Amino acid sequence: MKELLSGNEALARGALEAGIEISCGYPGTPSSEILENVSKYKEIYSEWSVNEKVAMDAAAGAAYSGRRALVTTKQVGMNVMSDSLFYTAYTGAEAALVVITADDPGLFSSQNEQDNRHYAKLGKFPMLEPANSQECKDFMLEAVAMSEMFDTPVVIRTTMRTSHSKSVVELGEPAVYGRGVSPFPRNVEKYNCMCTWARQRHYILEDRLRALAAWSNTWSGNRIEWGTRAYGFIAGGILYEYVKQVFPEASLLKLGMCYPLPEKLIREFAEGVEKVIVVEELDPFIEEQVRAMGIHARGKDIFSLCGELLPEDIAASCRKAGILKGEAPAVKDYAAGLPLRSPLLCAGCPHRSTFYTLSLLGLPVAGDIGCYNLGTLPPFNAQHTMGAMGASVGVLHGMGLSGLREHAVCTIGDGTFFHSGVAPLLNMVHNKGKGTVIIMDNRTTAMTGHQDNPGIEATLSLGRVTPVDIPTLCRACGVEKVVSVNAFNLAEVRRGLEECVAYGGVSVLITRGDCVFVSRNPQPACAVDHSKCIACGKCIQSGCPSVVLSDEINPKNGKRKARIDSVTCVGCGICAQICPAHAISEPEA
Repeated sequence: MKELLSGNEALARGALEAGIEISCGYPGTPSSEILENVSKYKEIYSEWSVNEKVAMDAAAGAAYSGRRALVTTKQVGMNVMSDSLFYTAYTGAEAALVVITADDPGLFSSQNEQDNRHYAKLGKFPMLEPANSQECKDFMLEAVAMSEMFDTPVVIRTTMRTSHSKSVVELGEPAVYGRGVSPFPRNVEKYNCMCTWARQRHYILEDRLRALAAWSNTWSGNRIEWGTRAYGFIAGGILYEYVKQVFPEASLLKLGMCYPLPEKLIREFAEGVEKVIVVEELDPFIEEQVRAMGIHARGKDIFSLCGELLPEDIAASCRKAGILKGEAPAVKDYAAGLPLRSPLLCAGCPHRSTFYTLSLLGLPVAGDIGCYNLGTLPPFNAQHTMGAMGASVGVLHGMGLSGLREHAVCTIGDGTFFHSGVAPLLNMVHNKGKGTVIIMDNRTTAMTGHQDNPGIEATLSLGRVTPVDIPTLCRACGVEKVVSVNAFNLAEVRRGLEECVAYGGVSVLITRGDCVFVSRNPQPACAVDHSKCIACGKCIQSGCPSVVLSDEINPKNGKRKARIDSVTCVGCGICAQICPAHAISEPEA
């Protein structure tokens, strides 16, 4: 049977066919849909773990126990995961252990453009790169087999285009589930990474890597496709498809495994063509290894070190280098002529009141990763830093240590707080820090697609559970000043913030309000009374996309009065609380 699947859907299907039994991960674009689709298969236990390291440790424990395990993350999550991933490269496991990293060339939804292929070389484990949805499914089965054959974790690397593009996939049969689990292995020399035993495991790791490199020369995922011999292109992942599109007649070495490389196959390919060109996004990861073999290859002298390489980019770069003489492939620009628009907080977003208040108070604000980073943009311009998950609390601590005369604050969402915000909050308390941590609790991990976190009742596989109470957790961390407010009450948010700012030490303000896509309980739309509207523009400064300009002009200042788009307004009432003329009516309770 065949189905049209995205790469992420195909990876999930591959997990079912490969017999994955335990799947853990942390959401992040472009990886989120993998685990969401795995969870549809009730044969597989699935969970959104509190962060990527926790997910990796849980998967390791499952694989040590004899259960095939899977971990999913986006590229920056590998930074969090790596401490645990690296020890599993030393230990191996009793059953397959597979990790998927979804990289983001082009920075579509990330704070950096890191190339996670380097992790394979650093951690000394194999890494596969599927080129399309069919290979996403097939490589999952290959990864499971490879993991158990070589007693190693195997990482599958995709990119945004592979993750989200759809193509036809030939489905196989699901694995047979329901087998028992053996007693836990009491093999401390293998599974306990005490330095004495880890020192010996390192030799095993290096021998395994050499065996993998030799085996990769015959693995079907690496192959030569002979064509014209003037130029020979080396490419993997989605770039293999792009090179075929731009140079359909050329010789091509397709690398399904980017580490370790098949040296014998590469030498055979290089000897069969006049010039070798490595096509890869971001870093010269393959190019440098090919050059280290003593093979003259071109790559980053032709192609950019930054951003995606789409077919038209490959064609333009090769034409500039004198490699391509004909026309570039025709690509339709679907965005041509469309107006540019900055991203905005959704209509009815509970974060709006906080950023409106912060913009008025003008405090220095350390930001974090999530929807609330949009508070950096106009009309709020109210957030000043953003680095990594949970970093805002640590940055706030440093701001306090610096002796700033201003009282600094930071923002962090409920999901990010549970991910990596608790430890820096403990650090602030222990080291007598100063500043206000604003935990913006919208009861979901919103920006990545509304996944669960420990603060809500839902889970991916287990149904309803008892949520963790954030105010209680903060007090347990030693925070003495904890204030909770209704995020949809502008006056309450301001009073709570001012109360926390006036406090001398570490304070926490929790702004509580459901994400509009979680509560799904819209109220009747607000409305503007044009007889009262003075066209001051204050409501527009709320940044709500439902508040727009009408055609009616205020004769006193010549400005257009406001109106509310009743189709998109969910009746949160923030605009009505902002309006100084009381011209906006809130929906009746």
